[in-house]
Amino acid sequence: MRRAVARAKAGDTSALHFLYVRFSDDVCAYVRGIVRDRHEAEDVTQNVFAKLMTAIQRYEERDVAFAAWITTVARNLALDHVRARRQIPFEEVRTSDEGHEQTGFERSQCLREALRRLPLDQREVLVLRHIAGLSPREIADRLGKSESSIHGLHHRGRGALKAALRELDAAPITA
Repeated sequence: MRRAVARAKAGDTSALHFLYVRFSDDVCAYVRGIVRDRHEAEDVTQNVFAKLMTAIQRYEERDVAFAAWITTVARNLALDHVRARRQIPFEEVRTSDEGHEQTGFERSQCLREALRRLPLDQREVLVLRHIAGLSPREIADRLGKSESSIHGLHHRGRGALKAALRELDAAPITA
């Protein structure tokens, strides 16, 4: 197992295949317990192993056994999947789109303007995180920065974006 993981980290696709064959049934059974649907569990399992090609670089043998680590990756992706498919409460469903199209356009214009006002590095992090859906680690790798600097840029960028939206009278309404 150690050799397969080390080879997979080095980019050996046959080692990744070995890990898939060895763990895919266990991962799928575990995910099925979370998502409660065989077909969705198979989809999530495929996503786990697709993500494995890059995520395996973060695995350190000394921290936890590989089986436990891949189960954690599977759990996180399964929970993300469940969150993404949550149903919208009935009260929030609009029955008419009258006026909402114009409001949506105005909001998107305000958001564009607020993003334009941000420093470039904060804007990049916010777009990569919230539009592209990348994790802080993936953003750090892409921008050549540390993960902690990405967290800082994200935090400051969200605050600056909120302030800019307030200036434009387009801040979200909170209870």
